[in-house]
Amino acid sequence: MITTVPAYPQKPGKAGKPFWGVEAEVVDREGYPEEANKVGYLIIKQPWPSALRTCWGEPERFEKYWTEIDHYYFAGDLATKDEDGYIMILGRADDVINVSGHRIGTAEVESALVSHIAVAEAAVIGKPHDVKGESIKAFVILKQGHEPNETLIKDLKMHVRHELGSLAVPDEIEFVEKLPKTRSGKIMRRVLKARELGLPLGDISTLED
Repeated sequence: MITTVPAYPQKPGKAGKPFWGVEAEVVDREGYPEEANKVGYLIIKQPWPSALRTCWGEPERFEKYWTEIDHYYFAGDLATKDEDGYIMILGRADDVINVSGHRIGTAEVESALVSHIAVAEAAVIGKPHDVKGESIKAFVILKQGHEPNETLIKDLKMHVRHELGSLAVPDEIEFVEKLPKTRSGKIMRRVLKARELGLPLGDISTLED
């Protein structure tokens, strides 16, 4: 539904533009379009060719898709849209960390970290915390020419504070060489969380390495 057809140039990390007959947009919770490159909710404005008509045995689930954000179709993804209309899908909107009663999207924190000049990739997980419920830990891959140190950790935390606010600042930042991914390139946060908490990894048959 969102792709880069041969007539358009490709952009790294971007899924592309909506396919013909599909009206996709990135909006806020009220259904208003977000500014260019700002994280929002990916919606489809109206039914598209071959659109689903219901969910088998779960009609209420289908209704929720069309009522959660105004009258648009919302399947639950966070995304950004740039000045040229290219859409980048960041992850699930329901993949959240509960910090002191506030729901913070992992994709939002990851996006804020990656917007820092030194960061190539980032993944965020929630860890149990006695006071806050959950704390935020970030795993960061740096770009070439940047070395991990305490000054950079402080700088990254200040950067997230500026972008998202104090509640979204990671309690821990660990610099890593690579992140666990599926063969299609999706970061497997549950593997990071299982390793961090010493839990079973579960099914890792789709793990790239």
